Order: sequence, then structure tokens, then C-alpha cells
Amino acid sequence: EVQLVESGGGSVQAGGSLRLSCTASGFTVDGADMAWYRQASGNECERVSTLSSFDNTYYADSVKGRFTISRDNAKNTVTLQMNGLIPEDTAVYYCAARKLGWRWAGECRARFAYWGQGTQVTVSS
Repeated sequence: EVQLVESGGGSVQAGGSLRLSCTASGFTVDGADMAWYRQASGNECERVSTLSSFDNTYYADSVKGRFTISRDNAKNTVTLQMNGLIPEDTAVYYCAARKLGWRWAGECRARFAYWGQGTQVTVSS
């Protein structure tokens, strides 16, 4: 059974950093297409970053230069290092693993991927 468990969320002041981790079970992250999405209350879902099985990365314009996605094959985890946090980064962050034959899409927790339960990130000004 595929499971994704996020950790590392919390509250931080603007300018601070957080490191989100996504621990996978039931498959190996090495060779998988992984992503982080986020959804702020009342807002649309946003694809924050992706990491392909070939180590190609994508970052939303809103986080470029501040966030870094990476993979630790030994721990079977994917992390999102978030620096220079701003209040607009406040959201629930979801880890996702794309299902074979599907493409990344815009809706959080939709059927194109496996999803974690989400972790709250709150940035105060």
C-alpha cells in the first residue's frame, strides 16, 4: 500500500525557514515523480515544486529562489527546504507521488497522484 507522511510543518516568522519531509512507503522515491502542492484557506491549490525520476525540477514562480526540493533515496524521503518564508506561503502543504500514466494537474488530492495528509505551514509577519 502506498503511503506518504509529511512532517516538518509549523509556525515561523517572516524571513524564517522550515524543512518539510515526506516519508514514503509501499514504493521507492528513487525513480518516482514527486511533488509538493499547497492550498491556503479559501484559495486554489498550487503546485509548488516537482522532482522527476530523472532529477528534473520545477518551481512555481512564487517560490523560485527560496524553496528547494530534494530526494534522499536511503531514507526514502522527499524534502522541501523553504527559506525566506513570507506570509503568502501560509498553507497546508501536501506531498504527492504521480501515478503511472497520469500527468501533474492543478487540483490538490486528486486522482492523478497519491497524497499525504498534509502539514500546516503558518508564516506570521
